[in-house]
Amino acid sequence: MLALRPHIYITKSLITRSVTSKCKLDEIIRVDHAGELGADMIYAGQMAVLGSTSKGPTIKHMWDQEKGHRAKFEELVKKYRVRPTVMTPVWNVAGFVLGAGTALLGDKAAMACTVAVETVVIDHYNDQLRTLMEDPEGNKELLETITKFRDEEQEHHDCGIDHGAEQAPFYNALTELIKMGSKGAIAISKII
Repeated sequence: MLALRPHIYITKSLITRSVTSKCKLDEIIRVDHAGELGADMIYAGQMAVLGSTSKGPTIKHMWDQEKGHRAKFEELVKKYRVRPTVMTPVWNVAGFVLGAGTALLGDKAAMACTVAVETVVIDHYNDQLRTLMEDPEGNKELLETITKFRDEEQEHHDCGIDHGAEQAPFYNALTELIKMGSKGAIAISKII
């Protein structure tokens, strides 16, 4: 009878870890899916206002990458059977309004929006990568996906800086407000 106790303890421990890991993976995929939906809509809003300007090709390039990110996370939602956030309709509207609204303030404000959002996304992806590294072999697909997307988000951030984001009117206030909203969207999407 004593010999069974360690076996039962190990089994319970493994079951608990497996459930926790599944919950964490669901959260990661749900939040990233929501974020990429939002990013897609931000760039759609920017393109609606600035698409025919000299910044149009730059924004379109970043938008095309975000569409790829969105498609990959839609694939992962199905593959891992993850429930998307119920906030999807809100994030779609909010993303478009944010993109178009900042673009209406000028191309530098649109780039400031890009810098703010990408700063939060890069930090968020880095946190997720640290979590996923607890089991690099088991999380290989997500590690590779998030690493690639994090690097592309860094390119978007740097592109925004290169295209005058810091020269936008009220840059610090604007970017801090957008960062706060982005962090709030992440926190909400983790839960619902």
